[in-house]
This record gives sequence, structure tokens and C-alpha cells, in this order.
Amino acid sequence: MPSTESQLADKIIVDRRKPRRNNDVAQAVRNIRDRLAQQPGSVTFDAELLKLHARTMISGATAVPLLVLVIAIGGLLLGVSAIIAVWALVTVACYTGLALVAKRADRTDTRALDIRRTRRAFLIAHFVSGFGWAYLAVLECSECQVDQFSAVKATLLLMAIAATALFAASLRGALIATFALPVGVFLVSGARMGGPVEVVMTALLVLGLPFFAYISSRLNSSTQMLLSFRTEKDALIAELETATSISEEARRRAEEANLAKSRFLASMSHELRTPLNAILGFSEVMGNEVLGPMNNPTYRDYAHDIHTSGQHLLQLINEILDLSRIEAGRYQLSEEPVPLAEIAEDCCHLTALRARGKDIRIIEEYEPGLPLLLADERAVRQITLNLLSNAIKFTSTGGTVRVRVGWTVGGGQYVSIRDNGPGIPEEEIPIVLSAFGQGSIAIKSAEQGTGLGLPIVQGLVAMHDGTFEMKSKLREGTEVLITFPAWRVLPRGERKQAAQA
Repeated sequence: MPSTESQLADKIIVDRRKPRRNNDVAQAVRNIRDRLAQQPGSVTFDAELLKLHARTMISGATAVPLLVLVIAIGGLLLGVSAIIAVWALVTVACYTGLALVAKRADRTDTRALDIRRTRRAFLIAHFVSGFGWAYLAVLECSECQVDQFSAVKATLLLMAIAATALFAASLRGALIATFALPVGVFLVSGARMGGPVEVVMTALLVLGLPFFAYISSRLNSSTQMLLSFRTEKDALIAELETATSISEEARRRAEEANLAKSRFLASMSHELRTPLNAILGFSEVMGNEVLGPMNNPTYRDYAHDIHTSGQHLLQLINEILDLSRIEAGRYQLSEEPVPLAEIAEDCCHLTALRARGKDIRIIEEYEPGLPLLLADERAVRQITLNLLSNAIKFTSTGGTVRVRVGWTVGGGQYVSIRDNGPGIPEEEIPIVLSAFGQGSIAIKSAEQGTGLGLPIVQGLVAMHDGTFEMKSKLREGTEVLITFPAWRVLPRGERKQAAQA
């Protein structure tokens, strides 16, 4: 029963019952894409400016009352009557209304914010806040110890104008709405007094208000530019998140398709081997005339051809099965202490007959005293045999194949197989390393393979946490270097324990 459930789970590659859509990311991307079209003058952009102005007013809500309190205390110390305290209360009350409007605008959602109504409310609140400064402009103090009380008032008004120009820069017209009335009141008061000091200070206020209004407009333009940059940055982030989500979805689908392909090939390989064994068995019986001689020799040749083709097909199926298991992550390593040099030597003996048939000399170079390696012996043999078979297959008659086993610089062990064959063009190396990939030399060669040997080698090496490196040049030969990490090399005492076991 468990095996049946496992097979069923293997066949269900994509579970349609679990949608993999990320609604939160999609909604965020849509929102930020909407902000991509925001430009100065658009509804959303103006709403952002109003929200920014509201936050600025809220953050500076304590600064103005503090300034008013300092002025009131200073006036009382200079002998101004209690009327200065009344002025302070009026001014703070006026700015309280501005703070309430700002809080209401800040709490309102950007999309639900009424642009015209909110701007009008802000300008009215700024105008009302100017009543306190207008009240200051008409204050008089005959008992004060300050000779030029009007100069002090003008200085305080200039300071307030400068501070408001900075705080209210995100709302056009806020500075004029706040101080047009106070400057007008001071102008009438100064003209009534007619003194030289009053005339000079009135002129400073009249000229200072448009100057600071110009400064405020420049700051407003800079604020709009910063908001535009922020919008573009958010849009780029949104596009990046979109591309990332698309690539992740594509990668997931590719992995699922690759897994489905690997499982399909593994399943079909098992299904094909059953009838193929019958073909091989019966063709061998017929070719060897086990049940009696064949009167027609052509039939016997056909039987041999069927057996040879069946063996080739069986080898192909075995390679497909191995590659499918590796790609599907179902190839299980049976790790044990193995002598790497002895395995390479055995593989050289297995391929010696084929090498002698092509007059190819195999040169073996093994470093002495190599300790055992923790690895799967069958996988290591398959790696070495595949590489040796390729080297012999593509080396010309009379050539040499050099097999080396030794230490790496990092304390691991390596296997190097180098031939002096025709080599591989650099642009064809990725093709050769891909499944069923064959280079131009392999296609022209009479000994064509399936193109699965090197991908199987790469997969087995990766399962051992090793590295695979291929170096090749035309007319200079090819070298394949396989390295195993140092942590797989066992202490030298392990050889004796393994021999005793």
C-alpha cells in the first residue's frame, strides 16, 4: 500500500488544488504601477503633496507654540502688559486649528482625499493662523524698556515668515495666505507712526514676504522633483518584483516539467526493459542455434543483428534510467571506503582490449599511498569507465590516453583522463556536456554514442560534492578532471580497518 501511494505521488507533478498565486505581490505591483504614471498636476501626485504638507505641519505643531511661549515670556520680562499673554493664547488657538486640519488630511487615504477641498481647508487654516501675527503687529507697549518695540515686532515677523517658508513649502500659497494680513497690518501701523525705524522695518517686511515666497516656491519644486524620483524608484522596484515573480514561476514550471520528464523516462525505461530482455534472450538462442541448426544462414545473421541492436538499446535504456534517476533526485549513493587508484586501474584493464584494437597506449600514473575515499564504488567506476571509453573512442589510431590519480591542492583526490585526439571546439563544449548532445567530430565519427555519458558523469560527480572540469583544444586533445573534496578522504588507518572487515 505505501508503494502504491508513493507511485501515485510521483505521477502527480502539479497539484492543481493548491493555486500558487501571490495575490499580495500582484496587488502591490498594480498599486506601484499606478504610481508610475504620477506626474506633477495629476490627482494622485497632488494628494501626495498634500499628505506631505500635513505630516510637516503635524511634526512642526510643537515648534510654533514653543516660539510663541518664548516670545510671551520675553515680553513679560521686558514689561509688556498681560496683553502679550492674550496674544499668545490667540496665536496658539489659531495654530491648533491648522494642526487639526493637518491631522484629518493625514488620516485620510490618498485615494479618498478630496484635493480641492483639502487645499482650500489648508489655505483657510493658514489664513486664520495669520490672525495671531496680525495681532502682534498692532501691539503697542509704552511702558516697555525697549526703545524700538516696532523693530522687535518686525524681526519676530521676519523670523516667523522664514520658518513658515520652510515648513509650508509643500503647499503653494500657504506663506502668502498666512502673512499677507500681518504684513498689511504692520504696513498700516508703520505708516501711521511715520518714524524712520517703522518705515525701514515696514519696507523690509514688504520686500521680505515675496522673497521668502520665492524661496518657498523653489523648495516646492524640489519637493515635487523628489516625489517624482521616489515614484520612479518605486516603479522600478515594482518592475523588478514583477520580473522576479515571473522568473520564479517560470523556473518552478521548468523544474516541474524537467521532473516530469525524468520520471516519465525512468518509468518508460522500466517498461521497455521487460520486452527487451525477451528479445535479447530469444535472439541469442536463435543466433547460437541452441535448439538446433538453421538451414538458412541469413536467418542466423539476422538473429545476431537483432541481439546486437538489442544490446545497444539496452545500454541506451540503462543510461537514460541512470540520468533520469540523477535528475529526479532518486539515485541513492551507497557510500563506503573505496581505493580510487585501484578502481581507475581496474577500469584501465577493462578497456585495454579495446585500446589495443586501435593501437592506443594507456599511460597510468598513480600517486602512491593514497588513502581510501568515501564514495559509491559503482558510481566512481561508471565515471571512470565513461571517461575512458570516450577518450578511446575519439582518439586516433596510435594515440595515447593518460590516466592520473593523485592529491589535489586542498587535500582531496582527483582523477584526470587526457587524450591526444582531435579535441573539441570551444563553442561546442556546452553542447557536448548537455544530454544527448554531440559535437561535430562525434557526428562525423563512425563510433557515435548516445550523448549521455558526460551528463551522467556530471550528475554523479555533483552527488559526491565534487567538481567536473573539461579542457579541450582542436588538434591538441581533451582533458577531463574530476576532483573529490577533502572531507571525503579518510584517514590512513581506515584502509587497514576496511581490509580487516
